[in-house]
Amino acid sequence: MALEEFKEIASGLRFPEGPVAMPDGSVILVELEGQRLTRVSAAGAKTTIAAMGGGPNGAAIGPDGMVYVCNHGGSGWHEDAADGLRPTGQPSDYSGGRIERVDPATGRIETLYTHCGERPLRGPNDLVFDAHGGFYFTDLGKARERDLDRGAVYYARPDGSEIREVAGPTLFANGIALSPDGRTLYFVETDAARLWAMDIKEPGRPERLGWPSPHGARLLYAAGKPYQRFDSMAVDSAGYIAIGTLIRGGIHVVSPEGELAEHIPLPDKWTTNICFGGPDMRTGLVTCAQWGKLVAFRWPRAGLRLNYQ
Repeated sequence: MALEEFKEIASGLRFPEGPVAMPDGSVILVELEGQRLTRVSAAGAKTTIAAMGGGPNGAAIGPDGMVYVCNHGGSGWHEDAADGLRPTGQPSDYSGGRIERVDPATGRIETLYTHCGERPLRGPNDLVFDAHGGFYFTDLGKARERDLDRGAVYYARPDGSEIREVAGPTLFANGIALSPDGRTLYFVETDAARLWAMDIKEPGRPERLGWPSPHGARLLYAAGKPYQRFDSMAVDSAGYIAIGTLIRGGIHVVSPEGELAEHIPLPDKWTTNICFGGPDMRTGLVTCAQWGKLVAFRWPRAGLRLNYQ
């Protein structure tokens, strides 16, 4: 796919992630460094929905029309003219991980979860709703100069009544998605650039494998050279998994069988996420966080319409 096929929708975003295509042509996304939930109109105008604090990292529309946000509690940041903006680990003002619900009309924020049992959420990252009204989400953990947390994958109810671990411990679990039939759960681990899969036997209860799986999932795909890292992702209607690729900026496209279909390059080292929208669901909307842009291009197949989208 040639770079001239990409269209810039908006710029000046402060490390955008978690795009959600809306019926009116706008896109709701988070700005991690900006600590806010933002709406970008089809014409590129930016409006703040809510000042979140911490580090809003992923967003999805729930069955009640509210926006559910993974908040990782904040990051340190480095910015320069050569490499743009990038996170640097747990900051001194880290405020704790949580799942939040935001009213898109008023900006009202409600905290749903800060713990799973006695275990605190350290760095919630991304989430996806199933057809039964619950959602899966990843906890990346937090990294410090000489140590780090191990995270997990969780399933929770949107009313705050139930949360449980479905895979773990994970090492930098990031993007998460469901197959078109809802029977397979996918998630990636960032630094290893690995894509994992789990078979869902009943709602919210994927089959958890034993040893030697490190967390209960089966390995579907692992990237090789050059050095790259995986961020968040979306699935299209044919079941192809589109993964935002860091360092080797762009979108990795992996088949449901675990084969690399293609890598779509982008001139941004922090290509963080993709979603699908437009009348025919063939518009790919990508957050390019290094330089703070939202771009769009034509996807070769229809994207998968998310539950409650």
